[in-house]
Amino acid sequence: MRKINNKISNKTRIVIFLLLGFVIFLISNRVDELRVYQGASVAVYVVGIASIILLTGYSGQVSLGQGALLGVGGYAAALARNHWHASVPLTFAIAILAAAAAGALLGMAAARLSGPYLAGTTLALAVGLPSLANQFSILGGEQGLFFDVGAPPQSLGADFTQYKWFFWIAALATLIVIFWLQNVMRSRYGRTWKAIRGSDVAAELAGINIARSKVLAFTLSAGVAGLAGALLAMTIGTVSPSAFPLALSFSLLTGAVLSGVTTLGGVILGAVTLVAIPEIVASVVDRLGASEGVATNLPSLLVGALLILTVIVLPNGPVEQFRSKQRAKVKKSH
Repeated sequence: MRKINNKISNKTRIVIFLLLGFVIFLISNRVDELRVYQGASVAVYVVGIASIILLTGYSGQVSLGQGALLGVGGYAAALARNHWHASVPLTFAIAILAAAAAGALLGMAAARLSGPYLAGTTLALAVGLPSLANQFSILGGEQGLFFDVGAPPQSLGADFTQYKWFFWIAALATLIVIFWLQNVMRSRYGRTWKAIRGSDVAAELAGINIARSKVLAFTLSAGVAGLAGALLAMTIGTVSPSAFPLALSFSLLTGAVLSGVTTLGGVILGAVTLVAIPEIVASVVDRLGASEGVATNLPSLLVGALLILTVIVLPNGPVEQFRSKQRAKVKKSH
C-alpha cells in the first residue's frame, strides 16, 4: 500500500512540476528583461541553497565554503565550453561531476571532522579558492574566463532574448534539481542522513556506515552546488575569483537558514530575499544619496544581520515554524 501511495505521490509531483514549469515559462514572456534576469538569479540561488539544505539539514554537516564548490563548477563549465567546445547539457554535466569530485575529497576529510572543525575546514576552502585560481594561467587569473552558452535557438523567435534563454535554462535546471532532491530525501538515503544528524552513535548501532554516508552527502551536495556555479557563470557571462567570494558562501547559508535548513519547502523564499536585498539597497542609496562604498558594503551587512535575526527569531525557518503550528493545532483538535 505504501508503494502505491509513493507512486501516486511521485506522479502528482511530476504533474505539479510540469504545470509549474509551464506557468514560469509563460510568465517569462510577459515581463521585462530586468525581471527575467532576476528570475534567473533566483533560480541560481534556489539550487545553491538546496545544496546546503541537503548537506546541513539532512546529514547535519556544516559547510561555510559552499561558494567555493560553486566556483569549482563555474570554472569546470567555462573550461569545458572554451577549450573542449562542449554542448550546453554536457557543459553543465561536467560542472556537476567536477564539483562532485571535489566534494568527495572534502567529504573524506569531513568524515573525520565535526562541528567547528568541519566548519573551519570548509571556510578555509572558501578563503583559499580565489588565491588558488590566480596561480594557474589556464584559469584566467584575476580576470577569469569568459563563459557563453550561446544564443537561443532561432526556432524560439526573433523576440526571444538572451536573458530569456538564461532564464529558461536556469529554471529548467532548478525544477529538475528540486524534483530529484525531493525524491532523494524521501529515499532510504534521506532517512539514513536524518538518522546520522539525530545521533551518530545510534545510527552506527543500527548498522549505518557513518563515514560512507557523510561522504555521499558531501558528494551529492557539491554536485548540486557545482550546477549552481555553472548557472551563475552563465548569468554573469564570466568566471573569476571575484564572482565566488566568501560573501557568497555566507549569503547561501543565510538563504538556507531563512528557508528552513531542514526542509526544501521555503527555498524559494530564501532565494527571493537574497535577490531582493541588493535591489532594496540600491533604491535606498539612490534616495539618500549615499556613497558608493555604502552601496557596496550594505548588502553584505544586511545579509549578516538577517542571518542573526533569523537564527534568534525563527531558528527553523518560517515554513517549518508554520508547519509546527499546524501540527500543534491538529493535536489540540484531537
